Amino acid sequence: MARASARHLLVTTEELCNELKTRIENGEKFEDLAKEYSQCPSGDRGGDLGTFHQGEMVPEFDRVVFNEAVNVVHGPVKTQFGYHLLETTARED
Repeated sequence: MARASARHLLVTTEELCNELKTRIENGEKFEDLAKEYSQCPSGDRGGDLGTFHQGEMVPEFDRVVFNEAVNVVHGPVKTQFGYHLLETTARED
């Protein structure tokens, strides 16, 4: 079964999510912005979600983490929890 490691940043609005993505693209650190802005407890760890198997996260996460490029920030990704920036840091099929 496929597994991956990823980090994310969760905010309540798409606008803020887009703003933070732009800041990351302009050189700010994902981890620092996650610690400051993320509404998820993982923000304290720079957004680190650890390693998980396909199917353990919400479907919107799985689609990005198990199909999109590794080490690229993706999003905004809307889920029932809000808007996320996602970065897959490692993936094994």
